[in-house]
Amino acid sequence: MRIGELANATGTTTKTLRFYESAGLMPIPPRTSSGYRDYPSDTVHRIGFIRRGQSAGLTLAQIGEILHNRDGGNAPCAHVQFLLSGRLKELDDQIADLLALRETVQSLHSVSLTVEPAACAPNQVCQYI
Repeated sequence: MRIGELANATGTTTKTLRFYESAGLMPIPPRTSSGYRDYPSDTVHRIGFIRRGQSAGLTLAQIGEILHNRDGGNAPCAHVQFLLSGRLKELDDQIADLLALRETVQSLHSVSLTVEPAACAPNQVCQYI
């Protein structure tokens, strides 16, 4: 299939597909006699995998490692488990940081409800923060 057809089939753009190709995430497809890229139909599954990996927060480099393992004939399951474990740790850390930030903002907001704006000293930008 041509690049436009592949883009439509995968919900991506031709620019994205060319980028994936240049980043080594997709094998360079053969060309037709007229010079068009001619992607095999199983490329749709590969693009789907790349997009699911990105949705999970994996980097393109990490996705490339997984694909490299698979292309080399190895099942990448253990490596994927390792990457997903790391991603879960990152998410847990982000959630903890966001909860702490929410607590800070909630505290500042509570103070802002009790102070009169007219009592704000001219030498302060804002007494709430």
